[in-house]
Amino acid sequence: MAVTETLEVERKFDVGGSDELPVFTSIAGVDRVGTAAEHKLHAVYFDTATLALAACRITLRRRTGGKDAGWHLKVPVAAGERREITKPLNEDPDSVPARLKELVLVHTRNQELVAVAELKTRRTAIPLIAADGTVLAEFSDDRVESRILLEPAESAAWREWEIELVDGTRRLLEAADVVIAMLGHQPAELPSKLARALGGRYPGGGPPIPRPALQGRASAVLLSYLREQVQALKTHDPGVREGAPDAVHQLRVAARRMRSVLASFRSLTDKETARLLREELQWLAGAVGAARDLEVMRDHLDGLISAEPPDLIIGSVKHQLDDQLGAAYEAALADGLAALESDRYFRLLDALDGFLAAPPLAGPAHKKAPGTIGRLVNADRKRLSGAVKSLEDAPAGEAANAALHEVRKSAKRLRYAAEAAVPIFGKQAARLARTAAVIQTVLGEHQDSVIIRERLRSLAREFPEGGSGTGFTYGRLHALEQQRGADARTRFFRTWRKSPPKPLHWK
Repeated sequence: MAVTETLEVERKFDVGGSDELPVFTSIAGVDRVGTAAEHKLHAVYFDTATLALAACRITLRRRTGGKDAGWHLKVPVAAGERREITKPLNEDPDSVPARLKELVLVHTRNQELVAVAELKTRRTAIPLIAADGTVLAEFSDDRVESRILLEPAESAAWREWEIELVDGTRRLLEAADVVIAMLGHQPAELPSKLARALGGRYPGGGPPIPRPALQGRASAVLLSYLREQVQALKTHDPGVREGAPDAVHQLRVAARRMRSVLASFRSLTDKETARLLREELQWLAGAVGAARDLEVMRDHLDGLISAEPPDLIIGSVKHQLDDQLGAAYEAALADGLAALESDRYFRLLDALDGFLAAPPLAGPAHKKAPGTIGRLVNADRKRLSGAVKSLEDAPAGEAANAALHEVRKSAKRLRYAAEAAVPIFGKQAARLARTAAVIQTVLGEHQDSVIIRERLRSLAREFPEGGSGTGFTYGRLHALEQQRGADARTRFFRTWRKSPPKPLHWK
C-alpha cells in the first residue's frame, strides 16, 4: 500500500466558541478566499498506555472523513513543523500498519500501541488565495469533541483555528499571526489536538538538563553532550529501518560519541554504570554498522577496478567481489535490523533515558567545568601523544598497522571529548576537535586499506586461479591498497609534525 510523506507547516490558535473569523484579505499576500468546504472528521489516536509517543510530541492516528482520510504519523521537526507520513486506511481499524509501528519503535520499544483518544471534529475549511490564483494556505475553523479512552475516561469540547501552508511561505503565517493577534488570539500553547484532549495527562518534557556554563558544573558538559547524541540516535533510528542514505552512519556515530565521552569523562559518573553503557553502545555500533562497512568496501573496490586499464583486470574478479561482498552485506543488513528490534536494544534505550533522567554522578562532576573538563580533555590529548610516540618502537608489518590503529582510536576519542568541551572552551576546543578529526580521517584511510587487503587475500585464497588469471588482478588491487595505506601513513606524520593537537588552557 502507498505511503506518502510531506512536511506540515501550520499555526494553531485557541479561540472562543462565538469569536468571529478574521478578515482574511487583511493578511499580507491573500487576495481572496475560495469556497468554504464542510467536513466531519473522526480520528482515533494510538499510543502506549504510558503515552510514550505523546512524551516525544509524536501523534499517530487513524482518521476518516475529509480529503485526507488514512493513517497519519506526525513527527516534530521544528516549532510549527511536523513530518507527516500517511498510509491508506486498512480493514482493521485497531491494527496500526506495520510500517508506522516500525518508525516509532525507538520510542514505544516493546510496549503495545492502543487507542488512547477519540476526536470528532466539525471543520470549515477555507482556501486562502493569492492574486495569481495560487492557493497559499488553508484556514480551518474546527469545533472539536474529544473522549479519552484510558481510565479514567474524560470528555472535552473546544474550538480552534488552524492555518496550514499549501503553496505559500512562512511569511504568510507571520502575517496571519499579526492579524489574529489583533483579534486577541495568540498561537496555541499545545502542539496538537491530542495534547488538548489529554489535558493534565499530557506528558511533560522531563527535567531540563542544565546547559554547560563557564562557571557551571562539569556534569552539565557530559550530560548535555549525551542528550544531543541520544536524540541523534533516536532521530536516525527510523531512517535506518527505511534504508535512508547516511542514516546508519549517523546512528553509529551517535553511539560511538556516547561510548567515547563516557570513557573520557568516566571520573564524573558511576564507573560500573558507564562501563555497562559503553559495552552496549559498542555492541550497537558494531551490529548496525557492519553492513555499511561492507557497502563502502564494495563501492571502493568497484571504483578501483573501474579506474584501472581494462587489460590489467584479468578474470572475473569484479563478479566475485560483487557476489561475496553483496551476500555479506545482505546478511549484515538483516542482522543490523534484527538488532534494532531486539530487547537488548530496547533495554539500552531505557538505560540511556534513565541515565539522563537520574544521572549517577560522582564527586568530580560537581566541580567547576573549566578545570575539570579541561584536565580530562588534556588527558586524552596526552594519551594520543603517547600512542604516536609508541610508533617509534613498533616493528614493521601487522604490529605497525595495529599501532597506527591505536593512534586513530585515540584521535577519535580526543575529538569527541573536545567536541563536548566546546560550550566551555569555544574556539579553542573546536580547533582541537578539528585537528583530531583530520588525524582520525587520514588514519581511517590507512585502516580501511588494511581491512581491504585482508579481504583481498581471503578472496584470492577462496578463488584459486585455475588458469583464469584472477590472482594477478587480486595482487594488483592489493598493491594499490598497500600504496594507499603507505600514502595515508605519510600524510599522518606530515600532519602531526605541522600541527600537533594543542592542549586546552583556562585561568
